[in-house]
Amino acid sequence: MAFHIHAHVAIYAGGQPLSVPYGIGIGMPWQIQQSTEGPFVVVGSCFHWLHTHSADGIIHIESPVQRTFTLGDFFAIWGQPLSSSQAASATGPVIAYVNGVRASGDPSQITLQAHELVQLDVGDETPPQPFTFPPGL
Repeated sequence: MAFHIHAHVAIYAGGQPLSVPYGIGIGMPWQIQQSTEGPFVVVGSCFHWLHTHSADGIIHIESPVQRTFTLGDFFAIWGQPLSSSQAASATGPVIAYVNGVRASGDPSQITLQAHELVQLDVGDETPPQPFTFPPGL
């Protein structure tokens, strides 16, 4: 791959974490292995350039060309809505943080950069939560 980075997304609705599922952007059938983070999709029939292997919120961005990808691109592959009033199944005002700093504007336009931490709070505001990428990512 010419371009291979990782970003992290966390979603909180009413202060409670929502899961970002494993297998987003990976075509079935899957081959799944167990990992310390739970199920990990190692093989699928196809891989979108943005995908998740496990439910840890890490977005794998693997593209043959270097270009800008957005959080909206990821949600589109996931098949979930993202706007200033909804993130996935959660509805209400959406507050976005990027690397712990509150972001303004449309959350779908947030660009995904290497090791970027994106947090979406729906309804209630949750202080930015830490996340550490595993070694090697």
